[in-house]
Amino acid sequence: MQLALASRIAIVTGASQGIGSAIATMLAAEGARVVVTARRQRGIEDVARAITARGGEAIALPCDARSPESIASLAGEVRERFGGVDILINNAGGIHGFATFDGLTDADWIATYEVNVLSVVRMVRAFRPMLAGRDARIVNIASETGIQPERVYPHYGAAKAALINLSKSLSKELGRDGIAVNCVSPGIIRTEGVASGWEETARTKNISVEEVERQFMTLRRAGVVRGTPGTAEEVASLVTFLCSARASFITGGNFRVDGGAVSAV
Repeated sequence: MQLALASRIAIVTGASQGIGSAIATMLAAEGARVVVTARRQRGIEDVARAITARGGEAIALPCDARSPESIASLAGEVRERFGGVDILINNAGGIHGFATFDGLTDADWIATYEVNVLSVVRMVRAFRPMLAGRDARIVNIASETGIQPERVYPHYGAAKAALINLSKSLSKELGRDGIAVNCVSPGIIRTEGVASGWEETARTKNISVEEVERQFMTLRRAGVVRGTPGTAEEVASLVTFLCSARASFITGGNFRVDGGAVSAV
C-alpha cells in the first residue's frame, strides 16, 4: 500500500530504540523526512544513520521530553530547518518505581506522570502552531495497561489511562486546526528493553531466555491468542497508516496492538 508520505515532516520522540525506532524507520521508508529525537544523542544518531543508509531522510536532534526548555529548543530548531511539521509521534514514556501500590512514593507517581502525560502536553503545546493547517497527524503511544491495568505498577497504568483520555480530548480541540489525533496502545512487545529484562531473569534463574519468555507469556499474558509477543514493526505499521491520507477520517481513536490480550487477573 502506498501511503503517500513523501516530503511529510515527522517528529518521533523516544526514538533511540524499540517502538520509537521502528516507527521512525517505517515513516522514512514511506517517504517521510523524519526528526529522530530522544535524550541519548548516540542512540538517535545510530537510528538516523541506519535510515539514511537505506535511502531514507532523517536527522537526529536530542530532546528530553520531560523538560520544557529542551522541548522549546527542539521546536525552535525544527521551525528553523523545516518551517512546519506534519506528523508528531509522542512515543517517549517509561516507569519510575517498579513496585506495587504500597512501595510507590509520591515522587514515583509524579515522575511517571511527567514522562507519560506532561511530556505529551508540552510537545503538543510547542508544535501545535507548526501542525495547524497542514492536514497533520498526532499519534500518542499509550499501553494496554491504560485500559487493562495489572496489580503491579499502578502509577504507569493510571498515567497511560490519562494519556488515552487526553488524546480523545485533543482530537476534539485540534480538529478545528485540521489535526487528527489518535492513540495506539501496545501490549507485550519484544523490544530491546523487554529482551534485556528476560535475559537478566534467565541469568538469575539459570534457565534459557526462551523458557523465561514461555513462562512470562503463560503466567502474565495467557490471553495473547498467538502465544508470542508482538514486534515493534507491528506497532509501527499501524502508526504509519494512521499518519497517512488513507486514515484521514480517523481521529479520537485508541487502537490496541496487543494480540487480543484479555487479562486473567
